[in-house]
Amino acid sequence: MTPNQKEWARSRNELAAAVSSLGYPAEFADLLAKQLGSPRAIDRMSAYLCHARPGSVEMIVDEMLAICAEIDAWREKKTAREAQYGYNSWLSSEIRRQNEEE
Repeated sequence: MTPNQKEWARSRNELAAAVSSLGYPAEFADLLAKQLGSPRAIDRMSAYLCHARPGSVEMIVDEMLAICAEIDAWREKKTAREAQYGYNSWLSSEIRRQNEEE
């Protein structure tokens, strides 16, 4: 098993333990893990379950959706920053200035 696979397995196992400790089936943890999509997000979900001890499936799913939304917002922000950097580089490029002068 590669280090990446070990990290995924560890995260899934911790999530399964946290979900089981709340009285829900481990299969529910598998569904959450698939939706979250990364060991770091799975670890955040596990920490939430251990500390908040939510009382319903709805609260668990709501937190999972909030984590996914934060990740999506971060990706959008990162993409926008990269695009802005490229645009600013183009604006300050020598080639653009030479084309304007012609």
